[in-house]
Amino acid sequence: MISVKGKWAFITGAARGIGYLTAISMARQRCNLVLHSRSREHTKKILAEVRALGVEAYDVEAELTDAAAIERMLDEIDKKGTQVDIVLNNAGLQPGYRTDYFATPVSDFTSAFWVNTIAPAMICYRFMPRMIERGFGRIVNTTSGIRNEPQQAGYSAAKAALDKFTTDLAATVDGTDVIISLTDPGWCRTDMGGQHAPNSPESALPGVIVGVFVNDGKSGRLFRAQDFTGMTLEEAVIKAEKTNA
Repeated sequence: MISVKGKWAFITGAARGIGYLTAISMARQRCNLVLHSRSREHTKKILAEVRALGVEAYDVEAELTDAAAIERMLDEIDKKGTQVDIVLNNAGLQPGYRTDYFATPVSDFTSAFWVNTIAPAMICYRFMPRMIERGFGRIVNTTSGIRNEPQQAGYSAAKAALDKFTTDLAATVDGTDVIISLTDPGWCRTDMGGQHAPNSPESALPGVIVGVFVNDGKSGRLFRAQDFTGMTLEEAVIKAEKTNA
């Protein structure tokens, strides 16, 4: 299990839900943080909380359906001179549940692909080459276990594309200390998951961050967060390093 003390992690969708809990968990590991949300108004609370835990942190904002806004956000991080060692692409968008799925609007696909696929790809393309140059990095992209639900076609297709994007990139760094993984939090009671979901947001920890702490050079794995519920981070890492796919 690696130490992240003094390293910098960039977390998208950090203002609420699983992203919020992820930020707290990483701060408790003494990791410095760049916290993203659509507006800095949303990150005031989490920013204060992680700073109170003794780490350096600042926030950035961007609408993840806007390429220019994403580029400005990434440029801002670069201008601050932050060496991003860890990326947690947590932000997601689920456009809606279409009972009449044959009438699914095109906008479900375009918006879902922007937030769930294109934005994470842009972020990976910005930071991953530098990780490779330095010989260290961790990227965890958040996917979904939704299957056989055409009612959520835009969302599930975007997540499937993210899976393929991630595993293809993983093949280029497998065996190195730049590790890129996927995590599926499970169906949790968040603003996106709704109140009828069977799992609490807290149940996704430490599973959603375990890919940051593995230290075996294996990329391209999917870590299902609910498989790690109730474990300590150390226990989760031991189990994760035995995961082959």
